[in-house]
Amino acid sequence: MTVILVLVTFLTFIVLDYVLNRNKAMAVVPVTVREPAPKPPGAEIVDGFRVPSTLSYHAGHTWLTPERKGVVRVGADEFAAALIGNVERIELPKPGQWVRQGQKAVSLYKDGEKVEMVAPTEGEVLGVNADVVNDPGLLSRDPYGRGWLLTMNVPDEENTTRNLVPKRLIQRWMRDAAERLYGLQPSLAGAVAADGGRPTSDLLAGLPRTDWRKVSSEFFLTA
Repeated sequence: MTVILVLVTFLTFIVLDYVLNRNKAMAVVPVTVREPAPKPPGAEIVDGFRVPSTLSYHAGHTWLTPERKGVVRVGADEFAAALIGNVERIELPKPGQWVRQGQKAVSLYKDGEKVEMVAPTEGEVLGVNADVVNDPGLLSRDPYGRGWLLTMNVPDEENTTRNLVPKRLIQRWMRDAAERLYGLQPSLAGAVAADGGRPTSDLLAGLPRTDWRKVSSEFFLTA
C-alpha cells in the first residue's frame, strides 16, 4: 500500500511539473499581431492646418508615431502635403537602408523638378507604403492616414524624441510656418480660407510664377 501511495504521489508531482512548465513556455512565446496603425484622432486646426497632438514632428515637416517597441511610422504633415500638392512620383528609401535624422530620405517629383524631405529620426527602414508610391495623390489627400510613407526600426528609443519639435511648442511652430509662408506669398492666405479655413490640396498650383522647388525645400530644410 505504501508503495502505491509513493507512486501516486510521484506521478502527481510529474503531472504538476509538466502543467506548470507548459504554462510558462506558453507565456513566453511572442505573439505578433500586425494591424494598420490607427489613424490619428481629430486634431486642432492651426492657421488652416491639422496638427494631431498624438504625433511627434520634425522641423522639416515630417512626423513619426510609435507602432510597437522599437518601430515607428513616418509621414509628412498636412502643411507639407499642401505645399507638395499633386506630385507625379514619390521615391522612398529601400528596406534595410539606414537613415539618419535630418538626412534626405524622401524624393518628390512634379513638372520635371524634385524636392526632398528629411527623416525625422535615425534607424533602419523596415518597409515603405506601396500604396502611396503607386498613388502619390494619397500623400496630399490623407497625409496622416493612408498617405504615410515608411516604417523604421529605431533601436535607440531616445531617437524618437531627440531633436524634434517640443510638444508644448508644436502649435506655435506650425503657426510660425504658416505665417512665414503667407509672408512669402500673401495670396496663399486666401487660398487656405477658400475651403472654410482648410488648405487646398495644392497650395502653390494657382501661383504659376512661384518656384515650387525653392519654397518647398526651404520649409523642408533641404534648400
